[in-house]
Amino acid sequence: MTTQQQTSAVLPSTAVHLEAAVAAAQATSRVPSLSAAVVRDGALVWQGLRGTAVRDGETARPTPDTQYRIGSLTKTLTAALVMQLVDDGALDLADTVATYVPEGPFADATIRGLLSHAAGLPAEPVGPWWERSRGRSYEELVGANADASRVLAPGERYHYSNLSYAILGRVVEVLRGAPWADVLTQRLLAPLGMARTTYAATSPHADGYSVEALTGMLVAEPHQDTGAMAPAGQLWSTPADLCRWLAELARPTLVTTASLTAMTTPQSADPDEKGAGAYGLGLRLSVAGERVLAGHGGSMPGFLAGAYVDRDSGVGAVVLANTAYGLDVSGLPRTLIETVLAHEPVIAPEWTPTRELPEGARELLGTWHWGHQPFTMAYDGNVLCLAADGGRAFTFAPDGPDRWIGLSGYSHGETLQVVRREDGSLSHLDIGTFCYTRVPYDPSVPIPGAGDDRR
Repeated sequence: MTTQQQTSAVLPSTAVHLEAAVAAAQATSRVPSLSAAVVRDGALVWQGLRGTAVRDGETARPTPDTQYRIGSLTKTLTAALVMQLVDDGALDLADTVATYVPEGPFADATIRGLLSHAAGLPAEPVGPWWERSRGRSYEELVGANADASRVLAPGERYHYSNLSYAILGRVVEVLRGAPWADVLTQRLLAPLGMARTTYAATSPHADGYSVEALTGMLVAEPHQDTGAMAPAGQLWSTPADLCRWLAELARPTLVTTASLTAMTTPQSADPDEKGAGAYGLGLRLSVAGERVLAGHGGSMPGFLAGAYVDRDSGVGAVVLANTAYGLDVSGLPRTLIETVLAHEPVIAPEWTPTRELPEGARELLGTWHWGHQPFTMAYDGNVLCLAADGGRAFTFAPDGPDRWIGLSGYSHGETLQVVRREDGSLSHLDIGTFCYTRVPYDPSVPIPGAGDDRR
C-alpha cells in the first residue's frame, strides 16, 4: 500500500486503519487495481493505492495520477451546471424541457423531475446498450427515442434514468451556446483545478476489466465515446480531482448555498430502501444513523467509482477501481469517512459570548405556550430559537420590524409575526396562524376554539 501524505495529513495511526479497509475491499472483491483518497476541510489528507493490474498486458501499480472512468459521478457535475443556470436566472426548476429543447421525447418533463429521477423516464435510451456502443449525436438519440414512453407517472417515485441526464446536458448546451464538455471545463473543472478530469482518457489511465467469476482471470472491457449520453457517464478522473469536487459540495463556491441546499435535499426516494437513502438534485443521499453523505456512485464497462462527503464535518472519500462488479462503492467511502471521524473527531469551535442582540429580540425571550405546551425562546448568538423541552425546535432570523422568518423544521419559510396591543405592549406571537402566548390560552388573546366559539 502506498500512502501519500499531504499538509494536514491524517495521523499515522488513522492511516493504518484506512489502509486496512482499502486492502480488505480490494482483496475480497478481487479488484485489479484500486485508488482511494480522503479529503478533509478542502485538503487532500490521505491516498491509498492497491493492486497491480492497471493496463492490459502490464503488471504495474496505479499511481495517484492514474485516471479511472467515473461513470455516473459525471451526473453530479451535469447537475451543478444546471444549478448554475438556476443561479443565473436562466431557467427555473419547474420549467419543462420544451421551454428550451422542444424537439425530442418527454418535452413535458420538468427540469426538477429530470434532476431527481422523478420524471418517470426509462432508465436507458432506446437502441443498443449505450455504455458499450459508439455514441450517437443528440439528433440521432432523439430519433431513436421518438416513440419512447414513460415507465412511471411523473412524481410517482424515484426511478433512475440515464436518459434524463442526456436531456439535461442538451439543455445546458442550448442555454450556454456551447458543447456540454466545453461548458463543463469552463465553469467547473478549470475553476476547481480539476485538470485530470477529462472527457476521454489521458495517460496514465487504467484499462477496464471484468473478472471471470470462476477463474479470477481478467477480460478487457471496451472504452466508448458515449456521444449525446456523455452528461450521464462519460468522464475520467482521479481521486485527487474528485476530492476537489467533494470539497466544493461541502463548501460551495461555484453554485449558491441555496442551490447546494436544493441539491442535497431529498426530492425522490425508493420505498424499498426503507429510508436508508434518497436522491436530491443530481446527488445521491446515503443515510446511516444521524450522518447523511452526499455524493454518487458510478459504473461503466470495467470500472466502478464512488465519492461521498459528510457536509457537516467536511470529510469525504473517493474510491475508483477498474472492475465491473463486486466492490461496494457506497459502503467503502462511508467506511473511510467513519474511520477518520472515529479516530480524529471534529473539535467543536469555542463558544464565545453574545456581543449584541438583534433589534426587538430581547422582549421575545423566555417562556411561551402553544396551548398548554411550554416553549423557551432564546438567542444562540446567531438566530432566535424556539424550543420545547424534548420536543420540536424552530429557528428564526429578522425579516423586518416585528417580523422574523423561519429557518428550520415545521416553521421553515413561515413568518413569525409579533402581535402587539393598542398600547404597543406584546400580546402574542403568530407563527403561520398558530398563537404562542405567555400563559396557556391567554384569555386576552383571540385564540380560535379557546373561547365562546369552542365546540
